[in-house]
Amino acid sequence: MPWYRTITIDQWRTLAAAKLGWMLDAMDFMLYAMAIGQLRTYFGFNDATAGMLGTITLVMSGVGGVLFGYLADQIGRTRALMGTIVLFSVASLGAATSQSVFQLLLWRALLGIGMGGEWASGAVLISETWPPAHRNKAISIMQSGWAIGYIIAALMAALILGAPASGPEAWRWLFLVGVLPALFTLWIRRYVREPEAWAVRARSTLVRNPFGVIFGADLRARTVLIILLGASVQFAYWGIFFWLPAFLARPVAQGGAGMGVVGSLGWIIPVQIGAYFGYLTFGFIADRLGRRRTFILFMLVAAVLVPIYGQMARSPRILMLLGPVLGYFGHGYFSLFGSFIAELYPTAVRATAQGTSYNIGRMAGAVAPYTIGAIATLPGIGIGLALGTTSAFFLLGAILIVTLPDRSGQALEA
Repeated sequence: MPWYRTITIDQWRTLAAAKLGWMLDAMDFMLYAMAIGQLRTYFGFNDATAGMLGTITLVMSGVGGVLFGYLADQIGRTRALMGTIVLFSVASLGAATSQSVFQLLLWRALLGIGMGGEWASGAVLISETWPPAHRNKAISIMQSGWAIGYIIAALMAALILGAPASGPEAWRWLFLVGVLPALFTLWIRRYVREPEAWAVRARSTLVRNPFGVIFGADLRARTVLIILLGASVQFAYWGIFFWLPAFLARPVAQGGAGMGVVGSLGWIIPVQIGAYFGYLTFGFIADRLGRRRTFILFMLVAAVLVPIYGQMARSPRILMLLGPVLGYFGHGYFSLFGSFIAELYPTAVRATAQGTSYNIGRMAGAVAPYTIGAIATLPGIGIGLALGTTSAFFLLGAILIVTLPDRSGQALEA
């Protein structure tokens, strides 16, 4: 029997909830990256400030991951998931009303809390619901929702910001679109149930201080290594893909590819199509080659591709050829984390561990948008050359993965 026929309707619904939540999360987050050019003009800030706003969002996503990871252990995975979606949707609506950079910063910080919390609750929801033999595949399918959300954000930006009648405040309408995901929580509330593993544990006992467990003597080293691994790949990822839309749209005289907002869409979408298949196939490849080997392969190829893309991206032919490949290897490795971390912790603290270890790493990696933006402003550097500095962090990730145990395919610890 094909593997997908062994999956129950409740398991498919759980996967749909986590994937669509992550997709809508990505859309709301990337709307800002698509609107950077217009926001810079409207509010009058530079690349360093633009990067700082992105960094604040990512730092707060780390806070959200820790917070909602804890809440998912206390009140349930599904309830926490719904809360995160409502939060980042309302924050996008609030950002549309911003009258100053400070107000925009506050709303983006709130969006970040919802963003980090969504992954923490959604990934553990899948890990506890799906059978061990297919957990890698399920997480890969969930993670691929990010690429779809990225593409939707790019299409919305081209439609709203690139319209002939769009004015200097068209970005407000773009952020307004971001409130729509809140409606999705109605479907989750009706059709998605809590995992049995959590329900059984909740009926018996709850760990009131899960942080004391994951940072205790037995698990401290493991948690710290996961944080370092997450920090390295998050820095590499956000250093590249936060700035990619602005890099492609920016004039050549300013170090960009000179395509404009609408013109860059034709190159952003191929990158994200490659990303979609990278996310989607990682788990299937990992089931054949092993999760560590697959992760290291993705890290090494990404490290080689990034500087090449950053320096040669002014050639449309090279953009079209390298874009999907960069998207594939520059994204797919994230499909490791959802199941990988879940398998290293017991049920009572699993969501807290997942949200904390991964998202503290994200907070550390969150300096990437600001760092790359600051490097790009140095004389003779430019954004293309600055992007190449992220290769070192891909290589670091390839080293760190071998320091952690791999329990792929094994039953989760009770």
